[in-house]
Amino acid sequence: MRVELDGARCVSAGQCVLSAPDVFDQREEDGISYVHDDSPGPDVLDDVREAVSLCPAGAIRVVE
Repeated sequence: MRVELDGARCVSAGQCVLSAPDVFDQREEDGISYVHDDSPGPDVLDDVREAVSLCPAGAIRVVE
């Protein structure tokens, strides 16, 4: 599994960070989210899928 996030589409809602803090974080200066673990283990797959579904901008995708 590979996680991708389009920072240009991110609206800084932070739902991804709340759902999967081991995978996502937000920049201090503008709140834009980024992926800090783009190949997480299967133990966080459900959390990542929740982040995808909660993202209001549709900026996250999972490539399997």
